[in-house]
Amino acid sequence: MPEGPARDVARAELLYFTGQAEAAAAAARPLLTSDDLSVLLSASLVLGYASLSLGQADDARAALGTARAAVGEGLDDADPLASAVASFFVTTARTLLHLPLPERVPPLEDCVGLLPEGLRPFALYVLAHQAYLVGEHGRCVGVAEAALAVQGEARPITNTYLHLACVMGYVGMRDVGAARAHLLTAWDLARPDGLIEPFGEHHGLLGGMLEAVIKRGWPDDFRRIIDITYRFSAGWRLVHNPDALDAVADNLTTTEFAASTLAARGWTNQEIADHLGVSVNTVKTLVSSSLRKLGVSSRRELSRFMLP
Repeated sequence: MPEGPARDVARAELLYFTGQAEAAAAAARPLLTSDDLSVLLSASLVLGYASLSLGQADDARAALGTARAAVGEGLDDADPLASAVASFFVTTARTLLHLPLPERVPPLEDCVGLLPEGLRPFALYVLAHQAYLVGEHGRCVGVAEAALAVQGEARPITNTYLHLACVMGYVGMRDVGAARAHLLTAWDLARPDGLIEPFGEHHGLLGGMLEAVIKRGWPDDFRRIIDITYRFSAGWRLVHNPDALDAVADNLTTTEFAASTLAARGWTNQEIADHLGVSVNTVKTLVSSSLRKLGVSSRRELSRFMLP
């Protein structure tokens, strides 16, 4: 790729997806003044989400606000392409923060076919994520698997996200075998280039699959992923919790969170123990600790503090 803004934003993206949040933010920030809208929007998203991992909620809001301002006119634009791109960036930013969309945003599902080809697969990941958030696990898997099936070229980053969406959906349907297969495929795609950020971002949505699969086979990589999880989720909650009706727990360990997520979904202690590769007594300790920390008395109440 020749030198220029497109190369610079690609470098910022690579730094972000390889878990180098500080370097990614530094690389993306100068690009917010770019005259190239696609560069500006990509840089805004990189800086916004890198700022979450850095615990800089105000910087995250400002960066995502830059993207929103840049596409604001596009939401009302008569040009279908401008409207579609505006919908994509606003929907992506809000969906991945688990926040409702502004009323005037065109539905992303109506815009996918109008998007540039390079954006369409990630737009389908966002739609799969949306389906998961409203409990439509089968649709989540269907959208993501269809996107993977029709891709004309390998896209390691986007495909990693699509496979992780499949993991989310299959765990929601308690099909652990299918979830494991997709997780291992995602890991095979991501590991050669060190693309570990998506795994850290998704930890709380994967129902203990990282503990069940990655921790056992790649313990050193798992520790790096969990380090990202702690940093990213702390910043994510700083933006999500004040603007949402629910407050995601911020005082649990990642293992407590994974066990409590499954407990809140009705998994038995034995099922959780088998899944995570720990003893039943360990599961009881994890869930009891979560109940105590969150000040609730039943597993059902845990769901108020978990991700969907």
